[in-house]
Amino acid sequence: MSSSFKEIQIQHQKHYSNSTSFLFPSVLSPNPFSSSTLPFFTDSIIAQKPFLDSLLLKTGAILFRGFDVNTAKDFNDVVEAFGFEELPYVGGAAPRTNVVGRVFTANESPPDQKIPFHHEMAQVPEFPSKLFFFCEVEPGSGGETPIVLSHVVYERMKERYPDFVEKLEEHGLIYTRVLGEEDDPSSPIGRGWKSTFLTNDKSVAAQRAAKLGMTLEWLEDGVKTIMGPIPAIKYDKSRNRKIWFNSMVAAYTGWKDARNDPIKAVKFGDGEPLPSDIIHDCLEILEEESLAIPWQKGDVLLIDNWAVLHARRSFNPPRRILASLCK
Repeated sequence: MSSSFKEIQIQHQKHYSNSTSFLFPSVLSPNPFSSSTLPFFTDSIIAQKPFLDSLLLKTGAILFRGFDVNTAKDFNDVVEAFGFEELPYVGGAAPRTNVVGRVFTANESPPDQKIPFHHEMAQVPEFPSKLFFFCEVEPGSGGETPIVLSHVVYERMKERYPDFVEKLEEHGLIYTRVLGEEDDPSSPIGRGWKSTFLTNDKSVAAQRAAKLGMTLEWLEDGVKTIMGPIPAIKYDKSRNRKIWFNSMVAAYTGWKDARNDPIKAVKFGDGEPLPSDIIHDCLEILEEESLAIPWQKGDVLLIDNWAVLHARRSFNPPRRILASLCK
């Protein structure tokens, strides 16, 4: 084991054993014989990047616990130490605020709302390959960020619904979402078109949408965005396996606000509606296969977006989780 980090076991981890045996997620804490200070942590990340990369490839997610990461700026330093390129948040649905550097608030929707399982920005062609989350203020109660291995979901769905999965692979999905002009923090998908496309100019918004492969239909008080058909199943080349890379369950069960009816939010790429019973079964599979580790202040969670879907449970304030997206 590498000298600066100690791999530990905590409650809620899942044990997987197929070709290799591993715990999901990996949990790293400071080696008792080394330091937990922020400079030591960031130096260790830089020095032991190959080890961390191989661990992430093996397990899909790493939780760093027990290091002195206290503020948004500290978290930004940790993200920078990994050296991944930043991904601008263009085309995503969640209302977010830039805090410092590459750090944003996580989805700012109200505490009583759950956010369903999704791969980050799976509904647009340019999505992050890595995500970081940081617990600045731990939740009063609840508020976990459940995670689940995507290939496991794919395998279980294919076993149970081979025809449905075949149709998904053949046709992909179309996502439809109506955006207001300004952000609506009461909605989990409340990002307005101005902040979605980072402009106040409709023609610039249309150009940026087209670059994402998205069509816009302007309405009196907002815009309807149509994305797709885009793949619902992807092939993870680094791990040689198919993954459940879509926002189908999230859109169908969670894209609900004053402007949007979730049942109309997603359909097969050929325009056919999705079968409600299968979607709700998929939601059950996601819940069954997932795990949720309660946040502790200072936790940093690194997720490989090619391997893992994430969600958010409802919570009692306070809670402040920050995020950073990487190409």
